[in-house]
Amino acid sequence: SGVAWNESQHCRLLVPEQLQLCRRHLEVMPSIVRAARRTQALCQQSFADMRWNCSSIQRAPSFGPELLTGTREAAFVHALAAAAVAQGIARSCASGELPLCSCGPGPSEPPAPGSRWGGCGDNLSHGLQLGAAFTDGSARAGTGGTPGLRAVNRHNGAVGRAVLRDSLDTRCKCHGVSGSCSVKTCWKGLPDLVEIASDLKSRYLAALKVTHRLVGPRKQLIPKEGDARPVTEMDLVYLINSPDYCTPNPELGSLGTQDRPCNRSSVGSDSCDLLCCGRGYNTYTEEVTERCHCRYRWCCSVVCRRCRRSLQRHVCK
Repeated sequence: SGVAWNESQHCRLLVPEQLQLCRRHLEVMPSIVRAARRTQALCQQSFADMRWNCSSIQRAPSFGPELLTGTREAAFVHALAAAAVAQGIARSCASGELPLCSCGPGPSEPPAPGSRWGGCGDNLSHGLQLGAAFTDGSARAGTGGTPGLRAVNRHNGAVGRAVLRDSLDTRCKCHGVSGSCSVKTCWKGLPDLVEIASDLKSRYLAALKVTHRLVGPRKQLIPKEGDARPVTEMDLVYLINSPDYCTPNPELGSLGTQDRPCNRSSVGSDSCDLLCCGRGYNTYTEEVTERCHCRYRWCCSVVCRRCRRSLQRHVCK
């Protein structure tokens, strides 16, 4: 962080195919580092109220078993990371941070009435191309476990990029006297990665269990259950069932949910019943001090009193 990438000091930490990309595109590496950190933060945010709360991602690249064995959780992380890297590169191109790319190409379709194409759109095509080369590098280099696991990781990375690709939409800025918006300048832009993470969370919940089997002349990913629907390019897939994450089990990558805060009034995944796995919970009362009775004082400040109140906390046994 804060240090220019050096091909001898930093690139050598990567797998062979990523190392070559790093050496050829040193200027892209800060964007990839930011994407990795964004992936970490959004994964923890997306799963904060679930038994698996993605806390193990902080140990990257020393992942635990639940992120190395083709689980449903690994599918989400691979897809989100692929989308984050592609988006980061696409936006870095548009911002002028990268010397070998610039704004995305103008749309081929005509603009809407009263608008014109202009501005500087995110360079999605460059982001997808270079992002795929980097995030799929370990799988192509043969360093990502079994052939089946590498195929699953490649597939889930492609799903993340496909979700990102489909999210590209039109952004516009108004021009005209007193904001009349008589003319709009429009361009194609990508949404915040929060939206992509939300979409991928839904696909995580509907992920398909697959097997890597010979179909005709080559191996393909097909549903493990014979009556399941066929795998599509937008489905997240996984190879093995996840543990229930209720109790600590280092061999499975489960940290357990003991001492996790829960919501006694909820009926969702953060409820004390689900999060505590039926073990029950302890209730604690604590005093907190907060601002209260705030009023506006002319001119120009807000004055508040400090009040104390009791809060109940519920923690899994």
